[in-house]
Amino acid sequence: MSLENNIEKYRELRNKYNSFTYKTYEYKIKEDGLYLEFEFLIDDFVEFNPSLVIPNNIFVDFNRVSTSFLSQMAFNIGMVELISYWKAICPKEVHILPYNLDEYQLKFWKKVYFNGLGEFYYLNGINTSQEEFMTLIPNTEARTLKPEKIEVDNASIIPVGGGKDSVVSLELLKEHGENLALIMNPRGASTATADIGGLDKKTIVVKRFLDTKLLDLNTKGFLNGHTPFSALLAFVSVLAAGIAGKKYIALSNESSANEPTIAGTNVNHQYSKSIEFESDFRDYIEKSITSDIKYFSLLRPMSELQIASIFTKSRKYFADFRSCNVGSKNNVWCGECSKCLFTFIIISPFLKPEVVEGIFGENLLNKELLRQYFDELTGVASEKPFECVGTIDEVNAALCMTIEMYKDMELPLLLNDFVSKYKVKKCSSIDKDNLLKTIETEHFVEEEFLKLIKEQLQIDE
Repeated sequence: MSLENNIEKYRELRNKYNSFTYKTYEYKIKEDGLYLEFEFLIDDFVEFNPSLVIPNNIFVDFNRVSTSFLSQMAFNIGMVELISYWKAICPKEVHILPYNLDEYQLKFWKKVYFNGLGEFYYLNGINTSQEEFMTLIPNTEARTLKPEKIEVDNASIIPVGGGKDSVVSLELLKEHGENLALIMNPRGASTATADIGGLDKKTIVVKRFLDTKLLDLNTKGFLNGHTPFSALLAFVSVLAAGIAGKKYIALSNESSANEPTIAGTNVNHQYSKSIEFESDFRDYIEKSITSDIKYFSLLRPMSELQIASIFTKSRKYFADFRSCNVGSKNNVWCGECSKCLFTFIIISPFLKPEVVEGIFGENLLNKELLRQYFDELTGVASEKPFECVGTIDEVNAALCMTIEMYKDMELPLLLNDFVSKYKVKKCSSIDKDNLLKTIETEHFVEEEFLKLIKEQLQIDE
């Protein structure tokens, strides 16, 4: 992906605009749902009012938690939302008026912001540090965050995006309690996969609304780029777990999310899906919000190959799942992005070529226009795609395993090049059984859930 040198624009904006203020938030319980709205200011230049709505249904009870819990969660959701608006101008000072944050909490937020903006800084050619990129200034006269007691059962909230990963979580947990799906801004794939997974009438829907003034600034050439959406989802899921009375939030982030997008740096497109963020977030929730809700990634012990091996056993999802951000609005595979190519590659070792082609409508390994993404995914290029994709080693292993699926068949273009030019010499060292049977030890998955994973992967205790 090309870099854009916006360092002078960055400096100009920071000199012109002094401060960003998180002025207030408001939550209202109405007959049809819970409404949250936030007010952010950049000097006297612009005011932003993003909002979020959780429609009412029989699985949520906005009165089952205290008003202080709702208030604290609304505030924290606003703390994540603000970074999307701050990054348009990047003022040096950020004033937080609704709550007084202590040193630990300020440190947590600065780390989330800085690492979550790693891709934004990299692609805009901006060189800064966690110490100097912003100063967070709390309101020392405001109230403080205090952990709340919440009554929960032993079931899970499962955030569903509509890709193969959330499908695997749905399947692993389908017999494990009265679970609920959580979908933010529903689209065809997310709704369909939740329905197929048996949670069609057991879904909490969240609707997020950006302030269009931010989009106006983008069109006028103000700074723009990636922000940590998964961090927003994390806080929204805690709110959902509270109003639904669920103990667990079972994410679908795998071990590959820990790998930097730019080798040798901390720039990671998936930072807010990483084990580092997960650890920090769990600690923050326990100390500042509640110790009764447990946030963890169910798929963290597994590689992308292992996830794909489980996913491909569930053919009922093949027609409806989507892992393509480009085609998400139209609920299609675009067939031209790195996410499409990666998904095609990672499921190919476990399905006949004609089955994989049937999912995507074509063989993506035959597309010359995907060569640059292929080089990025396999480690030939200097950087990985800025997308949620697996590690370079996982991709190369998947391609080595896929060669076996083309016995007595002509290899598709990119796979043939892989054989002749790239990594094929390493294929002889691939231990397929070891790849599919070894699980990661760095995770927060409790034993009752880990047992489900081991059963699926047929790993002996």
